[in-house]
Amino acid sequence: MRLTRDRIIAFSVLLPSLILIAVFVYGFIGQTVYISLTDWGKGAALAVNPQMHLIGFDNYKELFTSFLHGRFRQDLINAFFYTVSLVLGSLALGLFLAILLDREPRGEGIFRTIFLYPMSLSFIVTGTIWRWLLAPEGGVNVLPSFIGLPAGQFRWISSREQILTFDWQSIPAITAIVVSLVLIFLAVRTWRKGTHKRALIVAFPALLLILWAVFGQRMVPQMLPIPERHGFNLATIGVSIAAIWQFSGYTMALYLAGLRGVPVGLHEAARLDGATEIQYYMRVAFPILKPITLSAVIILAHISLKMFALIFAMAGPDNAATDHPAVLMYLTTFRGNKFALGASIAVILFLLVALFIIPYLISSYREQRRRAS
Repeated sequence: MRLTRDRIIAFSVLLPSLILIAVFVYGFIGQTVYISLTDWGKGAALAVNPQMHLIGFDNYKELFTSFLHGRFRQDLINAFFYTVSLVLGSLALGLFLAILLDREPRGEGIFRTIFLYPMSLSFIVTGTIWRWLLAPEGGVNVLPSFIGLPAGQFRWISSREQILTFDWQSIPAITAIVVSLVLIFLAVRTWRKGTHKRALIVAFPALLLILWAVFGQRMVPQMLPIPERHGFNLATIGVSIAAIWQFSGYTMALYLAGLRGVPVGLHEAARLDGATEIQYYMRVAFPILKPITLSAVIILAHISLKMFALIFAMAGPDNAATDHPAVLMYLTTFRGNKFALGASIAVILFLLVALFIIPYLISSYREQRRRAS
């Protein structure tokens, strides 16, 4: 009786929050998905009673295959490079700072506060600061002039130069190769664990994907009528530097907590075995930090997909070279009044975020169940 009463009280306390989340989170997500399947914005979008008709996935098809939406496809490439640069840069710099602080230098508390301070700033403040620092005629470009060298000319957030370009028509083949490499990696790990049959089952689709990417792509209809080149915009470097500056302190705090959690006995045992400091970190500390690295990768990856405020403050919404799907969603929806097309971009961003968050939640749930058992 007591247990039943406690459950009723707990459910009653949680019910208002569950209702609010169901309406204002999942309800609005569902409404956005529905709008993305309509043609709202192709007629009188701002009418009192706008006419909307279900058109299925035509908006998504238009974004990926229409000649008019090349900017969206370049924005996806920008988002990929933003994610890679933020994750790798923040992990590398954060780990370096954590190792320095792990050696307990004098004034450690002050340094820790300085490194963590950027994390307390909003994207708007960070973007404003770095817009001044990376101005073409000022900021870091004029630093060499103080020692008698010519001032820098690099256009950090306004460059129009691209490198690592490729044809959008090659996206299916590139995707197939990436997926096959992941499957091969999983197959090798499974083989090493001794489950050879399962490893062969995983490796077989990888072989088929590689063969299709090499020989079968010609049989697939072209997505666009003409070649469309995309690549890495150098203007995104400035935005990436600002994002790394803001979040490296976060990864530093995670890694420092992990390093301080390594048992002292392991460190002393490594020293007694003749291990150098580098060998200690490489063979003892870093393997223990793998769960922390995984968590940091997931969190930073989904943050990189929500960089609207930083890009808006640093480069403005009309700078196509630094653009991001989130910025394009804003322009499409609230400037162009193409609500269905903007909703489609929002749903694509939502799916990209879910691609990182859901595996993390599943692994966390499995870890909790393993510890409970």
